[in-house]
Amino acid sequence: MHLSPTDPPPRVLHVTQPVDGGVARVVTDLTRAQLAAGLRITVACPDSPLAARLTALGADVRHWPATRAPGPSLVDEVRRLARVVADVRPGLVHAHSAKAGLAGRLAVRGRIPTVFQPHAWSFEAVCGAGAALARGWERWGARWAGRMVCVSEAERRLGAAAGVRGRWSVVPNGIDVERFRPAVADTVRAELLPELDPRRPLVVCVGRLCRQKGQDVLLAAWDSVLRRVPGARLVLVGDGPDQGRLRAMAPTSVLFAGDVADVVPWYQAADLVVLPSRWEGMALAPLEAMACGRPVVVTDVGGARESLPPGLATHCLVPALAPAALAGAVTALLLDPTLRASLGDRGRRHVLSTHDVRRTAQAVADVYRELLDARDVSTEYRESVHS
Repeated sequence: MHLSPTDPPPRVLHVTQPVDGGVARVVTDLTRAQLAAGLRITVACPDSPLAARLTALGADVRHWPATRAPGPSLVDEVRRLARVVADVRPGLVHAHSAKAGLAGRLAVRGRIPTVFQPHAWSFEAVCGAGAALARGWERWGARWAGRMVCVSEAERRLGAAAGVRGRWSVVPNGIDVERFRPAVADTVRAELLPELDPRRPLVVCVGRLCRQKGQDVLLAAWDSVLRRVPGARLVLVGDGPDQGRLRAMAPTSVLFAGDVADVVPWYQAADLVVLPSRWEGMALAPLEAMACGRPVVVTDVGGARESLPPGLATHCLVPALAPAALAGAVTALLLDPTLRASLGDRGRRHVLSTHDVRRTAQAVADVYRELLDARDVSTEYRESVHS
């Protein structure tokens, strides 16, 4: 970016819907890092705990009412967002996930350098005609993104295979390695679950209770785990639309922690963390668990292989929608504490070296710089042609 010492730093407008889960954590971490770097940050999002957290960090938060999924309200949502853009006058727009990516690109239409970050593609969440429409939109909307940022090479390949064309950057997810750190499991467990015998193995699954995260697959596998590890307990941490259905499926050995203010103690309390997702870009939960020194079992969906240290796939990776394979992997690790300790140590070292959020924030800043430099060069060229 060609800025003189007297130039103000560029204003970045983040646009996000959803306002919970991994997307919210990514927006929060980027906002914190970018404010610390001296950027001026505005975030457009619905009223939510996320909006309050971002305000507390020092961001300029603009209320943008928007539903989670596309629908009849989209036209009004785009108009409202266009008014926010006109008022904020950002130097760059960064739209997060499918809904904000749709509304943000329609509101800006390439007039301002725009980054679109899918956080898993919209067409993965639907089937049939819905998936075809989503792929068509992503192909068409790519014209208005100066850069598409994917969190894994698998996510980028999936977009390219769907016919999405544009300039790509792959920036793996990062997490706060100072916040997510090991602790003595028995001590934390005694605080969280004082009624639980600390000698009983504890499996934890952190994620929104929804189809994407696959808790139903884990519950389908859980009876098989209990047959070989009779004292095991499972805790589902999170809330979401599938809560009622999952509670109806769950035996008494499964606990529902709900939506907690801080997930760190739940990772620290676990013997094993499991995320049986149907699709992902690159999930944060396994990275957070490994940063806490806990072994993980994850399904072989987008970004999962890339998030694991080399050599861990044998123990930690299973096919999606395969309860028997999931039960086998979980059982094997619950019965082998020495292997769990080794995997947890290797996982933490991997996250420290590869998935520190500071590395992620710097990589995103490099993308911004390239886009803003390209805009400056284009402006200088147009001015020289017309002078």
